[in-house]
Amino acid sequence: MTHEKLIIIGSGPAGLTAALYAARADLNPRVFEGTAAGGQLMITTDVENYPGFPDGIMGPELMDQFRKQAERFNARLQQVDVTEVDFTSTPFRISVGADDYTADAVVVATGASATWLGVPGEQTLTGKGVSACATCDGFFFRNQELVVVGGGDTAMEEALFLTKFASKVTIVHRRDEFRASRIMAARALADEKVDVIWNSIVTEIHGENAVEAVTLEDTETGETTRFKTDGVFVAIGHKPNTDVFVDELELDDNGYIEVTEPGTTRTSVDGVFAAGDVADHIYRQAVTAAGTGCMAAIDAERWLGAR
Repeated sequence: MTHEKLIIIGSGPAGLTAALYAARADLNPRVFEGTAAGGQLMITTDVENYPGFPDGIMGPELMDQFRKQAERFNARLQQVDVTEVDFTSTPFRISVGADDYTADAVVVATGASATWLGVPGEQTLTGKGVSACATCDGFFFRNQELVVVGGGDTAMEEALFLTKFASKVTIVHRRDEFRASRIMAARALADEKVDVIWNSIVTEIHGENAVEAVTLEDTETGETTRFKTDGVFVAIGHKPNTDVFVDELELDDNGYIEVTEPGTTRTSVDGVFAAGDVADHIYRQAVTAAGTGCMAAIDAERWLGAR
C-alpha cells in the first residue's frame, strides 16, 4: 500500500490548480485525474472568459496548459478512476481498482456533470451550438434565436441571461407550468424576448457543423414539429460527481459536498478538502473552480503543517 502526504482526486481547473499549488509547496501530490481527465472544459470549444487569454483559447488546450504547469513542479498525474474511499480513520484510504493508497490529506475536485437530454444530435453538436452554460457561451449568439430546455430556476436564469445577446429565446418545457420559483418564472414570462412552448420535449437536434433546428414532440398529442433555432441550451440540472463519497462526506440535498467552514474548503471530515464544482452549485465557472483549487491546496498545506 502506497502512502502519500496529499492525494488530489480530479483534474479539472480545481484539481490541477490544487496540484500546482501543492507541488510548489513541496507536498509532492499524487493526482488521480480520472479516465475522463480535464473536466467539462474538454468538451468546450472557445473559452473567452478565462483571464489571461485575450484572444480566447480552446477548452482542451487550456486544460493541457494546466496539466503541463502542474507537471512542471513534479505533480504526479495518473489517468485512473478512484473506485472507493474510506475517510472513517486516518490515514485515509483511496482505492483505484485493485490498488490501495493511503494519504494524510485529500483534496476532492471531481466536479459536476451537466444533465443532458440524450437525444440524437446533442453529442455531435456540443460546442457547435449545443451548450449547458449560458454564462460561458451566450456571448457567441448575438442577434440569434435560441432554445432553452427546462422549467426550473436554472432554465429561467439561463433564458434571462441569454436575452442580453439573443434576438429571441424560446423556453421549451415538458409541462404546462414551470417548476421554477414564482418570482423567477414571472421575470422570464415578462421579458419581451422570451417565448414559451409548453407541453413539449426536444427529441432531436439537427445540423451539420452548427445547430439549425430541433424536433419538438407534443407531450399530450405526440405530434412532432421542426423548430428552427441557432442554438440549444440544456438547463435541466447538474449532477455532482460524488457517488464514491456517499456516506463518507456530508452532502447537501442535491449531492454536492458541504463546506463546513465558510471561507475555507474544509469538509465534514478533518483533513479532507473540497474544491470546484463538486462543492459549488452556484457559479460553476473555470475561474472560480481554479480559485477554490488554490484555496484547497493552501488549506491542506496549513492543515498538514499544523499536525
